[in-house]
Amino acid sequence: MTEPTPAYTPAPVAQKTNVLAIVSLVLSILSFNIIAVILGIIALSQIKKTGESGRGLAIAGIIIGGIGFVFWIIFFIVLGVAAAAGNITTTY
Repeated sequence: MTEPTPAYTPAPVAQKTNVLAIVSLVLSILSFNIIAVILGIIALSQIKKTGESGRGLAIAGIIIGGIGFVFWIIFFIVLGVAAAAGNITTTY
């Protein structure tokens, strides 16, 4: 015997997105790279424990923040090498 179907279908419950994952992605775009990577790692840990959504956001924040951090490290190394070689001059 089958049960009668209800006259309505309940609205789906929206799953909560981890706030630190969102903050991590936003900060990585705004070039706060170290903070974004740290918050992304914390967000992944929280998502694993709580089952919230936002795993992709946290991973994106970690990747973008990591790439940005590596970019700035390379930039300052190149800048230091250029300054040491005398290729950067200042005019006053």
